[in-house]
Amino acid sequence: MTKQKKLRHSEYYDLQPVFDRLYAESQQGKIFTKLMDIISSEENIRLAYRNIKRNGGSYTAGTDKQTIRDIEKLPVEQYVRIVQRKLMYYKPKPVKRVEIPKPNGKMRPLGIPTIVGRLVQQCILQVMEPICEAKFYERSNGFRPNRSAENAIAQCYKMINLQKLYFVVDVDIKGFFDNVNHTKLIQQIWHMGIRDKKLLCIIREMLKAPIIMPDGTVEHPVKGTPQGGILSPLLSNIVLNELDWWIASQWENMPTKYEYSCEVRPNGTINKTAIYGAFKNTTKLKEVHIVRYADDFKLFCRKRSDAEKVFIAVKLWLQDRLKLEISEEKSKIVNLKRHYSKFLGFEMKAVKKRKRYVVKSHMTEKAISKETAALIEQVKQIAHVQDRDDEAREITLYNSMVFGIHNYYRYATMIATDCEQIHRAVSTVMKNRLYGRLTKKGQINEVYIRKNYGDSKQIRFISSKTVAPVGYIQTKTPLFKKKKVCKYTPEGRAEIHKNLGINTSIMLALMRIKEPRRSVEYMDNRISLYAAQYGRCAVTGKELWLDEIHCHHKQPLCRGGTDKYMNLVIVHRDIHRLIHATDPNTIVVYLNLFQLDKKALAKLNALRVLTGQPEI
Repeated sequence: MTKQKKLRHSEYYDLQPVFDRLYAESQQGKIFTKLMDIISSEENIRLAYRNIKRNGGSYTAGTDKQTIRDIEKLPVEQYVRIVQRKLMYYKPKPVKRVEIPKPNGKMRPLGIPTIVGRLVQQCILQVMEPICEAKFYERSNGFRPNRSAENAIAQCYKMINLQKLYFVVDVDIKGFFDNVNHTKLIQQIWHMGIRDKKLLCIIREMLKAPIIMPDGTVEHPVKGTPQGGILSPLLSNIVLNELDWWIASQWENMPTKYEYSCEVRPNGTINKTAIYGAFKNTTKLKEVHIVRYADDFKLFCRKRSDAEKVFIAVKLWLQDRLKLEISEEKSKIVNLKRHYSKFLGFEMKAVKKRKRYVVKSHMTEKAISKETAALIEQVKQIAHVQDRDDEAREITLYNSMVFGIHNYYRYATMIATDCEQIHRAVSTVMKNRLYGRLTKKGQINEVYIRKNYGDSKQIRFISSKTVAPVGYIQTKTPLFKKKKVCKYTPEGRAEIHKNLGINTSIMLALMRIKEPRRSVEYMDNRISLYAAQYGRCAVTGKELWLDEIHCHHKQPLCRGGTDKYMNLVIVHRDIHRLIHATDPNTIVVYLNLFQLDKKALAKLNALRVLTGQPEI
């Protein structure tokens, strides 16, 4: 399950009840006409600042040359007034256009708003998201809280394994983000119940913000949502939400003249077998089911004739309703019994096993080629290091790349075969480039590697560092998002907290941080502690985001402490300040922020005593 990283921030600023109310009222069909009061509130602006502060993109300057560091220097009251003034008389500054390479060699255009513009977008996102989440379709998986590519893959597997749907319509929308119709988008937001006219005007102004191109020329867009904007992913889901529900209305949610008895499953879903049986036997309806991740979606059908008609219908519907065109070259109908269908870096097919067909899936050839090339390039970096510390940092980066491949692609049924192919190519380069430095004997000091790769015969060692084996991986069954999980209900949040484990994406980001002033032992032990503590603060027990992670020396270095594992502990950044705080006012501020119970306070005091500070 994807971790909900912004959850506690909403709780800190007492906005969670507000968001819960918006979600509940949206489910009941309420019309919202006064959202700007919430959007421009001090609490919402402070929450927006906290949420984007930890985003790496916040350190990228916009056209005004400012980043989050410039906002950090301002008093809270001042940056709150700046954003409130901006929301009151909104006129966006130009967006900076940058281009980044795509896996296919082409360039992807991104629009980088100013940092104040990003704060404004985050303020709007926080209030719009709960309203929209209540209206979004269940099998829309991209850019949504607590949903991931894993859920989309699980839904595809269900269509093939359980529902026995072997014809897939692969639809590729031509330049989706660049061709969104602004007028249609505003209408869709209006029909979702968001009818605050000032908010709609601000969104329209955002969409029409001038774009400064790399060559210095200025463009004034008449359509499209700029990739790179904080609000763009939500807007893209709003655009395609209409498609989701239209597809559902063709079969799954088709109204019936008669009432049928439907079984309610333990997970809360309804078994509509009787209804679907009636559809098949007494109507000419075409069975079709959608699985979508952002603008990438698949339509599963039972018969080729149905798939052909659905293909034409969807093409015309996108053109007439959303003013979008499909790519004729990339869009096609696939018989899964004969050919593979690609989705999110995976390719899947239905193969016969005994008396039934089951999913067989791989990484795509493009994904294998890309990941192999990246690992080989990193091996070359290891080969040309300057010293042992530099070597250790590059090996850590290599390991993080291996973990990233395994964490994302482990849901392919044939992932072991794919990773073995990558291993053969990478190990050949490794043997040639690192001849004499690579050994089979050594001690695994890293907790995460020992736990997940300890039985592998492919493990190698360079100096005292373990090299993670890319060829050692087992497939894992992708899971659906639990029905109960929702960041906008108390029960849903309880489920999120209950299921928190190691946030692999944060651990990988932590591994990629290079701190030349720190020892290799410190860096390794920090990662091991993060894994051992399941990414949670040793005092509060709360899950930590990347910029909140501080590694504290129990016995300070100035008092003879070391970087050894037993002398370190992972804590929240502000808890770390509280451990060392001497000013009574500072102590009161941070105690009020965390509201520690007796058990947590005892842990805090134990750490303070070790540093030579008195108990609180």
